This record gives sequence, structure tokens and C-alpha cells, in this order.
Amino acid sequence: MLYPQQNEIRNLFDLSGVWDFQADPRDVGETERWHLGVPDARPIAVPGSWNEQYADLYNYFGPAWYVREFYAPRGWNGQRIFVRVGSANYAAEMWVNGQKVGGHAGGHLPFECDITDTVAWDGPNTLAIRVENELKPTRVPAGNMPPMRGGAMALMAGYPSTTYDFFPYAGLHRPVWLYAVPQTQITDIAVSTEIDGTTGVVKLDVTQNGAGSAVTITLTGNGGAHETRARFRGDRAAAQIALPDARLWSMEDPYLYQATVSLVDAGGQVVDVYSLPVGIRTVQATAEGLLLNGKPVYLKGFGRHEDFFASGRGLNVPLLVKDYALLKWIGANSYRTSHYPYSEEEMMMADHQGILIIDEIPAVSMSFEDGDANIAARLAQAKRQLHELIARDKNHPSVILWSVANEPMPPDMFRRLTGGGAPSPLDAVGRAFLKELTDLARSLDGTRPVTLVGMMGGPLEWLELADIVCINRYWGWYVQGGQLEAGLKMLEEELDSLHKALGKPIIITEFGADTVAGLHSHPAKMFSEEYQTEFLAGYLDVAAARPFVIGLHVWNFADFQAVQSVNRIGGMNLKGVFTRQREPKMAAHMLRERWTRPVRSS
Repeated sequence: MLYPQQNEIRNLFDLSGVWDFQADPRDVGETERWHLGVPDARPIAVPGSWNEQYADLYNYFGPAWYVREFYAPRGWNGQRIFVRVGSANYAAEMWVNGQKVGGHAGGHLPFECDITDTVAWDGPNTLAIRVENELKPTRVPAGNMPPMRGGAMALMAGYPSTTYDFFPYAGLHRPVWLYAVPQTQITDIAVSTEIDGTTGVVKLDVTQNGAGSAVTITLTGNGGAHETRARFRGDRAAAQIALPDARLWSMEDPYLYQATVSLVDAGGQVVDVYSLPVGIRTVQATAEGLLLNGKPVYLKGFGRHEDFFASGRGLNVPLLVKDYALLKWIGANSYRTSHYPYSEEEMMMADHQGILIIDEIPAVSMSFEDGDANIAARLAQAKRQLHELIARDKNHPSVILWSVANEPMPPDMFRRLTGGGAPSPLDAVGRAFLKELTDLARSLDGTRPVTLVGMMGGPLEWLELADIVCINRYWGWYVQGGQLEAGLKMLEEELDSLHKALGKPIIITEFGADTVAGLHSHPAKMFSEEYQTEFLAGYLDVAAARPFVIGLHVWNFADFQAVQSVNRIGGMNLKGVFTRQREPKMAAHMLRERWTRPVRSS
């Protein structure tokens, strides 16, 4: 999961750009050997979603083929050669020169294939990647689910048939890299940090794949350099460096040291090098709050989506820079990767900008009503995604919480919301599912708290599993719509009840109202900018009066593409405080005024 890099030993080439592309609705590509070239190619941008690039592919989620040629530099001969895909949504298989070399399922997280024995050095190589995003009940997130009891899915149904309220973009969404590493190489580095008074302690666990004898680790920054050496025991070596008067990573000062890890063979020669930034900080959940470097933090920010015109969910670097500038402008300090892992480039930006992240796997709208086999398949996939997410993002100081699920759906959800919330035997099935994920997250990383995000009507027993209670609430919108005072009263009562029952800090991770930019009304009515502004301000006020509420994430940062339904004008979720074009609505100015105040009020 180490991000590819170029240095004096490692080599790197970006294969992103314009590829040949062809949809394969009859699924004949492998039989007809499209991995050597598609018969009726049209250009496609990588990274990018195919749904946004061609109108006839907007609602196409079946198999499609990406093909391009590349040359392997002769100077790389003798090294191990890999192709790394940052994200292929949802499932992918890869061929090089007609030979299948690997694949991946799950989307949103990287995979790589070793092509050392397949690559040609005396001419062009043909790289083909088959991608499909078929919506299936056994996938995470799931699609084409059977109707839930209580009519929930019937009321929420849209086209395409997802269980989630965002568009199921398909394609190669992040860069594709060709890279070379030495035969004996560093395969992983795990960094953890502690603080002892004014001393920062950096611990590094290095994994290799070969016969390296030792590692030399140099940590530079804050006007100094510190070096240590550790020997391998098998394929792992552990080292620790103490930095007196350390400069800590924080939101106000996101300072990053640079760690350079050099792999040394038995003869003392450096055979591999990898460098990565290190932010010295600690994160801890207590009964009172969330502590960063031992001090309480109050989260102000958003749920977001990777979504924009033309690029879809594809990595859009100028948009990434603009969005972070807008986060700073509005006074936000955090966001959740709702509802899937975001790009590695975005994680790096957060590290440098001091933005805190709740990092989430794609286990959104999990259902527990369609039989043991489907539930077991989704659990196995969610566990793989959690393994991959923590392996990828464990070294980012910006990541402060792992989220293992968003809005898992209890049986009879709508009946619960309307007052008939008697527990069902299936609640235990959901609890066991979620407990496996929270336990796994803690076992994989003991340095960060773990959460799951509960929906309205969700069982209390599920929220008990979290270190920090995260809830999505829409009183005054989906329930008691247009009745903001009644909705705020319900919010007050529920927050007090939840805290009394659970005794844990609470983050409201979603709250918002669809808003048509430019629509105004007096008095404030639903869908107007005035209603959104009053809705968000009311939630901020309710939270400010409760010290156990330690943060709020507005839903959403910007309007985004969802599925077509009677609830979605133009297929858009319009809860953004910015339009999809990133123009501010009235609510954005209200949030900026509230969030840039010098004292804590919301």
C-alpha cells in the first residue's frame, strides 16, 4: 500500500491520460481477446468516470475495457515492475501482453499487479483493464436489493437501483502507475507517534520482502536531523526515535517531519529507499470528548463527495485544491469521507492543510434482511475493505477516526421513525455484523478511535459499539418537514436521551436540507435558501448548548449527483452549501460567520 515514488533507486511513470475504451454489454471481450486491443475504440480519460464522459454510458454499469500501450525503459530491467491502479470501481481484471496478471474487487482502494515476468523490453506493451460496476446485493455498497419490510426501499427507490443516495460512478477513478522497485525492497512502513511532555516519540515498523540486513532511518525537520538503525528479524524491523522539543502536528500548525528509510544489505550497501512525511500527534476518545495532542477538539465541517462535472468521481486535482481553499474560507476543520475512501492525493492534502478526517469504508446502508449468505458475503467484503483502508491510510496524521459503516438499516426502519420502534430479532444480526467490524478496526490500529454512523431509527445497541457516537439526523426535513421548531425540539430530546443512555460524546455527522440555489421565500419554506440557513443555524444552536456534542458535519459540502427519483430534482442531491459549481449559497455565508468566530460557539 506504499504510494509509488521516484527517488535514486525507485522509478515511476504515470500511465494516466487518454486510453482506448469500449463497453462490453454482451461480455464477449475476454473470449474475443479484447485484452490485445478493442475492436471499436473510442477515447476515454483516465482518471475519470465513464458515466460523465459519454451520454450513452450514463446509466451503463456493465463490463468495459480500457486499453493502452506503454514502453518499459530498459534501465528498469532487473528490477521488479508493477502496475498500480488507484481505484477501479467496482471490480477489475488486468492483462499485460495478453496474459492475465491480477485483479481486485471493491473499488475506492488501490491494487497492484506484478508484471515483471510479463513485460517486454524490446517494444511496446499492451495493458488492458476490464472494469465493471454491476449493482449486486452481495457487494459493498449493495445494489438491486429486495424490498425491505416496512416499505423503506419502496419509498427511497430510484434509478439506478442503489441502496445509497449518490451516483454509482464506474471506471478507473484514480491514477494508474507503472513503477519499478529493486528485487529486495521495502514493502511497508507503519508509523505511530506518542508524546511524552515536550518530547515526541516516533515508532516505525518496516517490512521487507527479501534479504535486507538492516534499515537506517533518518528523521529530519524542525531544524535538526535524528538517525537510528535497526536490524531485521525475519522480514520486519522496528525502530524508535525520540525528538526533544518536538513540533507537533495540529490543525493550527500541521507540521510534517520527513522520515527516510534506507534498506541495507549484508555488505552495507543501500538497496532501497522510501521517504514519507510524519506528523507527531496523538488521538484519544474519552467520555468527555475527542482529544488531539491531549486537548479537546470541536469538529466543524461537512460530509462530502468526490463528484464533479465531466470527471465524475475521478481524481480532479484543481477541484481538490479549490475545495480545500473553500474549507479554509468557511472555517471548517474536518470532514468525513462519505461514504467510501477518498483518493490518496486528498489524504496528503489533508496532512499538509491540517484538516481532520473521519475515514470511512463503503459499508453504506447495509441491510440485514436478505438471508445469511448475502449478509456473510457483504461482511467478508467489508472486512477486506477495512483491512485495505487501514493499510493505506494508517500513516496519515489527518485521519482521526475509522468509520466502519454509514446508516446501517434496521428492520422496519420507517415504523421505528413513526413511533413503533420495538426491537426485532434481526437487530442482533446487525449488531454482530457491526461488532466484527469495530473489533477488527481496533485490532488493526490501536492508535485511533472507531465509530459507525447511525441513522434515524437505528438501534441504540448498535451505537454502543462506537468509541465516539456519530449520528445522522434530519428532524425538520425528512421527518417534520417544514416544521423546523418541532424538528429542533425533537433533536434536543433525542440528543439528551442518547447521551444519558450511552455516556459518550456525540458528533452529528449529517444534517441538512435540499436547497435550490436562488430560490427565496419569506417566511422560510422548504427548498429555499432561507430554510436551509435557518435549519443549519438551528442545529448549530442546539449543539452549542450541549457540551457532550463535540462536532457537527453539515450534509453536504456541495450539491452532488445522485440517482433519479421523485425526491431528486435533475438527479441531484441539493443539500450542498455550495452548488456543484462551488458557488456559495446563503448558508455558506452563515457558516463562515459562525465558524470563524474566535470563541467556541458551534
